[in-house]
Amino acid sequence: MRKEVRVIQTAKGHYESTAWKELTPIEMEEVFSYKMCLVNVDSSKEYQTVLGFGGSFTDSSAHLLAKTSEKNRKEIIDAYFDKEKGLAYNMGRTTIGCCDFSLDPYTYIEEGDVNLKTFDMSHDDKELIPLIKEAEALNGKPLVLLASPWSPPAFMKSNGDINNGGRLLKKYYKPWAKYIAKYIQGMIERNIPIEMLSVQNEPAAKQIWASCKFDALEEAEFAADYLYPALEEAGLGDMKILIWDHNRDLMYRRVKESMSYSEKMQDIVWGFAYHWYCSDKSENLTFVHEQFPDKHLIFTEGCVELINQSGSTSSKAGIGAWKHGETYGRNIINDFNNYNEAWIDWNLVLDETGGPNYVGNFCEAPIHIDTRTDEVSYNWSYYYIGHFSKYVEAGAKRILCRNDVERRVYSVAFKNPNGDIVVVVQNENNRRNRIGICIDGKGFNTELPAHSITTFILPA
Repeated sequence: MRKEVRVIQTAKGHYESTAWKELTPIEMEEVFSYKMCLVNVDSSKEYQTVLGFGGSFTDSSAHLLAKTSEKNRKEIIDAYFDKEKGLAYNMGRTTIGCCDFSLDPYTYIEEGDVNLKTFDMSHDDKELIPLIKEAEALNGKPLVLLASPWSPPAFMKSNGDINNGGRLLKKYYKPWAKYIAKYIQGMIERNIPIEMLSVQNEPAAKQIWASCKFDALEEAEFAADYLYPALEEAGLGDMKILIWDHNRDLMYRRVKESMSYSEKMQDIVWGFAYHWYCSDKSENLTFVHEQFPDKHLIFTEGCVELINQSGSTSSKAGIGAWKHGETYGRNIINDFNNYNEAWIDWNLVLDETGGPNYVGNFCEAPIHIDTRTDEVSYNWSYYYIGHFSKYVEAGAKRILCRNDVERRVYSVAFKNPNGDIVVVVQNENNRRNRIGICIDGKGFNTELPAHSITTFILPA
């Protein structure tokens, strides 16, 4: 009995663009034409296990969803976390205190409270915690959540400011570690378990918003000698700790230096987190994997920046440009081909300006709400993410996939736990590509429209 391959396609058209269009199934053939470019898949060669896909629960997103209509709120939460009609997200990221996508720079303690007696998470209880619980209720089980801090309270830092970088003063290493542990405990008390923790968001950047700098050895010392002991003392010794949580460009050098701090790093560090800004050099992930094959690589933040111009993920095209979706597709494909295990996007939803953001660092999200009209709009990044998250399940294995197209065609393949094979191919050329898809020796010929992404699913 011949197997039919499901075909789901999003393509840019001259008059009409289509999203997630289910095309006529294609039959696998013993013999097909090799006289065209080829995507070759070998399911016997397996690589890393996929943990899943998700987005970030920021203060800004929670605020917008609290203020919009109940209809819009349900639609957007469904659009991300519903397994049938949405992106089927199973992961998420939370911020420990404020980030740039907060309404203001806040902390959980009063200024100067080194003993953390005033620790209070009521700020998050108003809008953020209800959003996470609603998403988890729709998902049917707790999300795999990663938490990240942007900055210690101002009095703990060398510059006396939550914003503008600065460094954590050595005398406050211990209370800051306990502060982070108290946040994790607070989330557990709210029935929201945190599974992963990064030591510091973007530790190499001095930002005008909440930020704090650690060099490689400072981050390692804080993680090994202060943070991990604080977590152990709080009964959280099984926390999956990730270091770096910054861009790909410096990733190899940075984690190599941090891991050299002491033998303890090998025991306490579960993996390395990274972002996509400034660099699209996905092969850096393979460099890291080859050096530390037992550690895990997790993409923890990415968006198209509308203000800062920091490379290929910045854009002056404005919210909703098609190429922004292509940026997502290309990065997801290249990163999974280089041992990434999970993809966590940045804000779930933003407003018509790309905010709110307390320093005006506006960005695009997959979904926006126009606060003037209460209208919801979906950007192409939403649909491009869906070509992976809707069809590649947690527990899938990335399998060998190579193509011989000269340029601007990207491909990746996975085997789901049930044995289904998922192949995603993106064509960024201005012309169509005739192509052969070969899976374990059998295949078919098809056509990739210009500026398209296509998901092919071969049932087990």
